[in-house]
Amino acid sequence: MGRWEPNAPERLSRAALELFAERGYENTTVIDIAARAGLTKSTFFRHFQDKREVLFGDGRLAELLRAAVAGAPPSAGPLEAVGWGLEAVGREAFTAARREFAALRRSVIAAHPELQEREALKGIALTAAMAEALKGRGVGALAARVAAALGALAMNIAYERWSGGEADFGEAAREAIAEVRAAVGTSAFSGSDPV
Repeated sequence: MGRWEPNAPERLSRAALELFAERGYENTTVIDIAARAGLTKSTFFRHFQDKREVLFGDGRLAELLRAAVAGAPPSAGPLEAVGWGLEAVGREAFTAARREFAALRRSVIAAHPELQEREALKGIALTAAMAEALKGRGVGALAARVAAALGALAMNIAYERWSGGEADFGEAAREAIAEVRAAVGTSAFSGSDPV
């Protein structure tokens, strides 16, 4: 592929993921990634700060989630609005065409503590985006934090199921929200069992 061809960020992400899986994260350089993608090192740095960032995007997912939660129907409760946001993310970001990439991404991240740390930070940013959107809808600060945390749990469950090939992301998100809601509504959190 020529350097002038479109989709440089996607090409770099795919090349990085393939190399991380083949050689390991530590044994892959930015130059290796750019060469595999048929691009230059300077093109890499136009799109990403470092080789970690190539797997984590540029914050668009948080923005998409924030906008979708904010745009949920006015009658939606906090967790329902979060579910609305997760379904929108599924339609835009977690499509069938990206499932194979996501599954490989998950396995690469699971094998590298440095990437696990960055994934955790991304999760915190997504949770904050949901909480912020809920507060913008008039939800109290504590209720927004709780709904966002439960939404983040549901999103992780849905992502695992979807990337594992089990379901459409939107369907997996709806099921995960229902399961989280049911777990919170049960006596699973009461009683004298030690934590």
